[in-house]
Amino acid sequence: MRFRELNKRPETSGNDSLLPLIAIVGPTAVGKTEIAIDLAERLGGEIVSADSRLFYRGMDVGTDKPSPEQRARLPHHLIDVVDPHEVWSLAVYKQAAKMAIADIHSRGKLPFLVGGAGQYVRAIIENWVVPKVKPDPGLRLLLESWAEEVHPKGLHTRLVALDPEAAEKIDYRNVRRTIRALEVIFRTGKKFSEQRVQGTALYRSLVVGLTCPRKELYARIDARIQSMMEAGLVEEVETLLTRGYTPDLPSFSAIGYREIASYVRGELSLEEAVSAMKQHTRRFVRRQANWFKLDDPGIKWFQVNTDTVTEIEGVIRGFLSSAVR
Repeated sequence: MRFRELNKRPETSGNDSLLPLIAIVGPTAVGKTEIAIDLAERLGGEIVSADSRLFYRGMDVGTDKPSPEQRARLPHHLIDVVDPHEVWSLAVYKQAAKMAIADIHSRGKLPFLVGGAGQYVRAIIENWVVPKVKPDPGLRLLLESWAEEVHPKGLHTRLVALDPEAAEKIDYRNVRRTIRALEVIFRTGKKFSEQRVQGTALYRSLVVGLTCPRKELYARIDARIQSMMEAGLVEEVETLLTRGYTPDLPSFSAIGYREIASYVRGELSLEEAVSAMKQHTRRFVRRQANWFKLDDPGIKWFQVNTDTVTEIEGVIRGFLSSAVR
């Protein structure tokens, strides 16, 4: 899958009347948050989150949310918008993101769509038409029972057989998304991956990708997890469990929460839980690579270093100025 090349000169792309949108993408722990904030400060921008983990209130440490100090530097949108037991569908997110972007444009600011959740970024950049298949409570109950019988990984294996492209982009631990994909397939008789079609572009978009060598990225991941533990991830999970939130909630699919919940309940040692977090994060990074490919002509990639922000700023300024040539 490739991003459509919406960042060409307006006279060749036919979207010169559209307002600009900058997307900052890349794998977890590569440094998207700080780089995006630096760029937005320099260019009069505001941040719109495209990270589904950041939606949930009270889940701060394990999601590595922007700190209060970072969020005070400029407005952030679509962070802390629901409680952990609530579910935000892709369709609901898409509508909320469009509203946030319109608000930013109305005040003469530049929106930065930032996150590593490929489907959320693509849904906005490519204006996905999300499958209009109403939930089927009976079918969902059957699929939930099936998941309990064969384990989430077993259910995901069924999705692999029916729609490998969709399965490749869904974590087997995210039972809700696996069930939704199967529900759409069973209700329509068509692959889930074939039903998310691109609509007409809403924005003149520039997609910026951040990358670094895999060994360095893994070191960043290990350092982030260590920082989370020191910042009180165990206490955060204990608080969530005490408040009645359970590990089977979709919000707990954010890496770290189920692993630490297993430690809190005595099912894993702390060392085993941390090791599982590292393993699952590495697997997640490989899945992200399926959304954001280094050879994608629709993404302008930058190696993360001390000059990255200045380099990207120059590209963005050129992109913005091209609209008025």
